[in-house]
Amino acid sequence: MILKRLFSGIPVEITGDDSIEIKGLSYDSRKVGEGYLFFALDGTHTSGKKFVSEAVLKGAVCIVSDKKIDNIGCTSVIVPDISKAMSSVSAKFYGHPDKKMTVIGVTGTNGKTSITYMTESVFQALNINIGVIGTINYRYAGTVIDAPNTTPQAMDLYKMMHEMVNAGIKYLIMEVSSHSLVLGRVSGIEFDIAAFTNLTQDHLDFHKNMDSYFEAKKILFSSLKSNVKNNKKFAIINSDDIYGRKILESDICAEKISYSVNDGKSSCRAYNVVLNSTNSSFHLKSVFGDAAAINIKHIGLHNVYNILAVFGICMAAGLKFNDVITNINNALGAPGRLEKVNFQADFSVIVDYAHTHDALKNVLSAIKNLKPSKIITVFGCGGNRDKTKRSLMAQTACEMSDFVFITSDNPRDEDPESIAKDVEAGAKQINKTNYKVIIERRQAIEEAVKKAEKGDIVLIAGKGHENYQIIGQNKIHFDDREVALDVLKNLKK
Repeated sequence: MILKRLFSGIPVEITGDDSIEIKGLSYDSRKVGEGYLFFALDGTHTSGKKFVSEAVLKGAVCIVSDKKIDNIGCTSVIVPDISKAMSSVSAKFYGHPDKKMTVIGVTGTNGKTSITYMTESVFQALNINIGVIGTINYRYAGTVIDAPNTTPQAMDLYKMMHEMVNAGIKYLIMEVSSHSLVLGRVSGIEFDIAAFTNLTQDHLDFHKNMDSYFEAKKILFSSLKSNVKNNKKFAIINSDDIYGRKILESDICAEKISYSVNDGKSSCRAYNVVLNSTNSSFHLKSVFGDAAAINIKHIGLHNVYNILAVFGICMAAGLKFNDVITNINNALGAPGRLEKVNFQADFSVIVDYAHTHDALKNVLSAIKNLKPSKIITVFGCGGNRDKTKRSLMAQTACEMSDFVFITSDNPRDEDPESIAKDVEAGAKQINKTNYKVIIERRQAIEEAVKKAEKGDIVLIAGKGHENYQIIGQNKIHFDDREVALDVLKNLKK
């Protein structure tokens, strides 16, 4: 596509030939080819401008930056915001693929991954192909890509959507992180359905306070007013959450579908909820059809909320009521969420991704419902992330567990012992002593398993599906499930 067409409608300063043919796009100099346009996008640890020379050597014919770069040897485009420009240019280059499918965005602190997996499961049971983009991976038409970010960069998003459209996929469901909304990664994408799960403390290292965090989430719902497709938009919102109610009370250019366990006036409501050790059951009353009995293979009240969101999404997507009810009971959840380590013992070991105090509370509440003799919890907090949630997680863990091992998670550039002290401070604030600090994660898991007795449940929280630890700038293999299984086998020996 001709360069000036790609930037039409964007305030830019072009130096050089604006009629050159652009054959590809990249923000990674290692992936630049002949005739490419290179976005000098800054990363977390480095500036994209450092890689301009390498991009030109590999064949870049145009460099996009937010400041002038001297002597680059090719056409230069200066834009006010690289992320937003990259989104707009990518949309044009890949033929606006979001306009050719139903795009579903799921946002909120907890539940996003489970909801995308469960929704995908219902669609697949009905032989409907759906693309999924989220925390664990990006998958569509037989392609599975590891996910470096919950929501990828705009260029990657548009490229994947383009490939989905070419593969005949009509639906896409994606987790939409607050970071991606603020940083413009989803800027310009036309969502048809937006779902809100809940908002609890997380990412305050980035957003600074809960108000800013909430405003970031609201961007997804504000974007629904952009309606090139000229179709009905839907907002699926948890009305039991205080921030969900704020969204419901706001002016949204969409039909609002609320879901609840407590609000009798909600569009979709679960009542007669029964939670037990193997499943959860409830009656569903909704504006979409007769009351229905639901019996899901997932434990915990949080999964009842997840299923209600899935139901709302499926109905908004135009699926038939009876088809959804028939298949929602067998909806599969996400890996690393209340996942039991498969080993025969007189106690259980469960791995979960819970990495906020609210998510930890939900998981521990679900485990308490299993009526274990004791709960032994292993958890840590990530480095270079919201420090204020560390003490809250400790308080939740110590209050709801019989014993807690505080350990390392993904320390990144922080000192693991310093992180652990921040966590431990929360336990001390409420005068709890039922914990032990063991920095080395494998050792903490081993000690927790050794401490377990008949009827106990060991919860290893924080990493779930992740098969790595990030220590400094290094990413090393570490899978809680593998480690726990290895410890269990060695213990049996």
